[in-house]
Amino acid sequence: MAGDRPSLLIMSFSPLVSDARVLRQIRLFQEQEYAVTTLGYGPAPEGVVEHLRLPDEAISWHKDRRMLILRRFATAYSTSPVVAAATRLLEGCQGQYDVVLADDIDTLPLALDLVPRGGVHADLHEYHPRQNEELRRWRLFVAPYYWWLVRTYGPRADSVTTVGRGIAREYEREFGLTCGVVMNAPYRRDDLAPTEVAWPPRLVHAGNGVATRLEVMLEAMALVTNGATLDLYLIDQGDGYVPSLRERFAGSDRVRIHDAVPAAEVVETLNAYDVGVYSLPPISFNFRWALPNKFFDFVQARLALVIGPSPEMAGLVEEHDLGVVAQDFTPEGFAAAINALSPEGVAAAKAAGDRSARVLCAEEQVHGWAEPVATLAARAQA
Repeated sequence: MAGDRPSLLIMSFSPLVSDARVLRQIRLFQEQEYAVTTLGYGPAPEGVVEHLRLPDEAISWHKDRRMLILRRFATAYSTSPVVAAATRLLEGCQGQYDVVLADDIDTLPLALDLVPRGGVHADLHEYHPRQNEELRRWRLFVAPYYWWLVRTYGPRADSVTTVGRGIAREYEREFGLTCGVVMNAPYRRDDLAPTEVAWPPRLVHAGNGVATRLEVMLEAMALVTNGATLDLYLIDQGDGYVPSLRERFAGSDRVRIHDAVPAAEVVETLNAYDVGVYSLPPISFNFRWALPNKFFDFVQARLALVIGPSPEMAGLVEEHDLGVVAQDFTPEGFAAAINALSPEGVAAAKAAGDRSARVLCAEEQVHGWAEPVATLAARAQA
């Protein structure tokens, strides 16, 4: 205990100050008067009582390839650079914390080794055993390792959450894990309202500049007949794709490529548009069941939505009357959904988004972390 506050360690093998989900956890538990310590990459998040900084050179995904091939998974885990670095940082910390919140399966064995007084909560951001299954080498060498991690350590967590219902069902089906769901929704933006609908409609997308996430939408724009324009705010991945898009659409009056805006400015930037668009072909299990930050950014920006038929996103669009779901993941299907828009329909969907923004927000979602962690903290004090 730090004074009379429960002590909580939040662990993530990510740069914490740019990890939106982990930052929501940190903010939540600071507001609930936990003494929060963090372990992760980069500088300390604001307000934590202590930060255990992982060295930048300890690359999180590096593992001994020979150990993976030999299926010596325990050795592959313990000798990975990030686990070795974290182990050093955590030396002498056994029994020191009331609760440990382990983000992603990679941190869970370390969290369990700390033997916190109340227990361990695991927050799984993906369905890890099939995370990159579209890549053959990953399926052959890395997937078995993650199956082992989840099978061995998942059931030992005292409570578990994940990002969507489809992924939660799969964890239960394959591993018997009962997972709560905390969707990746940002904090509510009560300062924003739907803007007046322009016609032709102004479409927008913000995110990573990756072909698998953009090409359906880009090819659809050549088939759109209602004059809609598409603005993209893209994070350049350094592989030449975003520069190629700038060249490809130079001078286009239909598609405009912009630099990414800072995360804190994304929702406000989107608010100037009419329709948020996203089509994510289901090339992997996690793509099929994706429910990404950008979906909720569109809602907080009070936009209408045009979405590919991904089950989680489509279900929320239909439940809250947020816009149109394309029939399939083809450019033709996405263009048809855009062409089906009308000024009245877009205005109605933006109004529905305004209502839904009060529900599809972090303030509502974080209860899924607050309650199980409070249970563990109470156990520590018993």
